[in-house]
Amino acid sequence: MARASKRPVAVTASLLRRWPLPQPGASADKEDRGVAMVIGGASEVPGALLLAGVAALRTGAGKLQLAGPRSVAPSLGVALPEARVFSLPETGEGLLDRRSGGRAADCAKGADAILIGPGMLNEDAIRGFMDELIHKVADKQLVIDALALSALRGGRYRFTEDTQVVLTPNIAEMSKITGETKPAVEADPQGIAMTVASDLNAVVALKGAETFIATPYGELFRYTEGEVGLATSGSGDVLAGALVGLIARGATLDQAAVWAVYLHGAAGNRLKRRIGPIGFLARELVDELAPVMNAFGGKRSS
Repeated sequence: MARASKRPVAVTASLLRRWPLPQPGASADKEDRGVAMVIGGASEVPGALLLAGVAALRTGAGKLQLAGPRSVAPSLGVALPEARVFSLPETGEGLLDRRSGGRAADCAKGADAILIGPGMLNEDAIRGFMDELIHKVADKQLVIDALALSALRGGRYRFTEDTQVVLTPNIAEMSKITGETKPAVEADPQGIAMTVASDLNAVVALKGAETFIATPYGELFRYTEGEVGLATSGSGDVLAGALVGLIARGATLDQAAVWAVYLHGAAGNRLKRRIGPIGFLARELVDELAPVMNAFGGKRSS
């Protein structure tokens, strides 16, 4: 574990070399790298599940499960044949609601780490979905992203010591969680990330021009090497998927958050050198994750 400090610890290649990811032993198989599951989507944005799922595999998850609206499940299975795909009940508009939350919980029984949120639409329906899902998967390691974070508004959840959760809000999403204005969050991202991490008992990765990663026990990390090109459609899905993949393979929550943020930023920097500062796609970020990650090596398990 990285050493705690009142000042943010810089997220750099040097830090990652001192904090290596768990590596499978020479005789290990996919079961030893865990099952990552991504829950979310809507008929209008099925690609969010695809991006997050591929990112989870690229960062080392042994198996992948996707759960999304029934109307898009077959297409996802074809687009990503490496995944097991579960179909969830949907509204007439192709959205997930409360009844699909219960079904998602049933599907998640075999998962080791679960990402909730990519591609979900309709904030009102999501509250019911999360109410139905969260208490049934409280024994899992969870990453909550995108519009699913809106269910945390007003202190509706505080996670217990037995629940392991990472939250990945951007500035606008953190504003909804806290009730603060966006300018207020932008003025003190470090302090707000630390407060929310403590209040909700969760690791928080507050994304922005600078990304702050705060833990419930007072650690704080800061990443400053990302570029403007990362602010592109689907980029957050890639980051969240990378994070859940790292957790599935055995990284601790804080370690997974730090590594995912760095890998995401470094992937963007590789594309910047090849394509330019803007214009690269989230799907291209995915393919850069493994080369960046594998350059570090790591400690093999026995």
